[in-house]
Amino acid sequence: MLVLILSVVVLLVIGGCVCVFWAARGDAPRWARGVAKATLLGSELTRSASRSSRSQQSGGGE
Repeated sequence: MLVLILSVVVLLVIGGCVCVFWAARGDAPRWARGVAKATLLGSELTRSASRSSRSQQSGGGE
């Protein structure tokens, strides 16, 4: 069951990356641009969460 869930997550990530690449080329349909925007937003949220957890572990000072 865990392998199935991880496989679905990996497929979604790969699909999101393909849509980002497609949208960057400029010839993507509207739905692919929406998926690309959602993928980039998810990436930014993950990155900011990673930074905040890292700064809390190191004591908050940079």
